[in-house]
Amino acid sequence: MSEGVEWALHSCLNLAWIGSERAVTAARLAAYHELPAAYLNKQLQALSRAGIVGSVSGPKGGFRLARPLDRITLMDVVAAIEGPDEAFRCTEIRQQGPGAGPAEGYAAECAIAGAMGRAELAWRRELASRTLESLREEAERQAPAAPDRIRRWFENN
Repeated sequence: MSEGVEWALHSCLNLAWIGSERAVTAARLAAYHELPAAYLNKQLQALSRAGIVGSVSGPKGGFRLARPLDRITLMDVVAAIEGPDEAFRCTEIRQQGPGAGPAEGYAAECAIAGAMGRAELAWRRELASRTLESLREEAERQAPAAPDRIRRWFENN
């Protein structure tokens, strides 16, 4: 999974703490964590295409959340950034090279592909069961001062 997922998740939480009445530019969101603005902007555009954030034009433009945190799952963010493809793709290498047998010997699913598919399904289900609201609550338990600190930084910078 790319670092863009981490950046996107933090940006969503920061936008939530800043408030829906304010749009924030990609450059300002990037500056808060000292990230490359152009790359973060690509992540924000992907979130916008997925309907997770909205883009606001004009001098006070930027990004803000497009829907409440309890309606955005971690899987929504991962899929927006990484795309819908499965993480593991079996290319049937067991059918190649000197150890390959006749094609009829490969009727059953590859054991490795099956195991990886089940693991990915469990991973996707877990991500789909967690909302950004539950992540926000956990983050605030761990760092209760973070929301105010973030709001103040964005108000003053």
